[in-house]
Amino acid sequence: MFVFSKLVWILGQPLSLAFFFVLLAFVAALLRWRATVIASSLLSVLILFVTLYTTAGSYIVQGLEERFPHPAADPADLKCMIVLGGATQNEVTTVRGGYELDSAGDRLIEALRLAQKFPQARILISGGDGSIGGAYEGDAVISERFFTALGISTSRMIEDKTSRTTFENAVNTKQLLAQNGLSDCLLITSGFHMPRSMGIFRKQGIDVVPWPVDYRSTGKESLGLDLTQPSRNAQLLATGVREWVGLVGYYAVGRTSALYPAP
Repeated sequence: MFVFSKLVWILGQPLSLAFFFVLLAFVAALLRWRATVIASSLLSVLILFVTLYTTAGSYIVQGLEERFPHPAADPADLKCMIVLGGATQNEVTTVRGGYELDSAGDRLIEALRLAQKFPQARILISGGDGSIGGAYEGDAVISERFFTALGISTSRMIEDKTSRTTFENAVNTKQLLAQNGLSDCLLITSGFHMPRSMGIFRKQGIDVVPWPVDYRSTGKESLGLDLTQPSRNAQLLATGVREWVGLVGYYAVGRTSALYPAP
């Protein structure tokens, strides 16, 4: 299931689909299938235009981010927090060491802030190596270096070093929480990832408080043209589409509590 999901996404993301239709048009041209050439070329151009030069990506991501609003204030007390993996550059740190953060680094920054404010709170870091080959350090290993370098004792950390997907995050977390007598933790992950995460955790019977971070949209997005930042537009659309593919796929196989979980 893990490898299959990775392959589906490699082939199914917007730019990969655009390439597929270009390739199909080329083959059809060799075979002199005029109608297929025209249709495939138009589809490829349409996908590229929407991906690169519209706000479709930011609009989709915004919808996901607004699903679970960030609480207005910090909790009065905090016993534990769960930080989902995906915040570090695994390939880079495996070779260079350290704790290089990626675009989701806010997950660790926010956890650090809360850990400093609530010195009694435990930190459960859930994330192994999510690559197909399994050749890199996992998020839990890298995150431990990050927290200890900034003064957080390892005695406060609980590590899940084997999970590769959000589903495995939830399954492993459930066991670790039970072993350590913890409950009602904050769930820290990116805003766009929160609906799927909450659906999976609820399905596992884990009570958590959603604590979204790492926002990618302004909250005031609308559909339209954007010719100024094609690479960012492409990245946002890929992020939004990937989350929706995950929501639909996980719901279809019974891994989430709802198709589009809500508070």
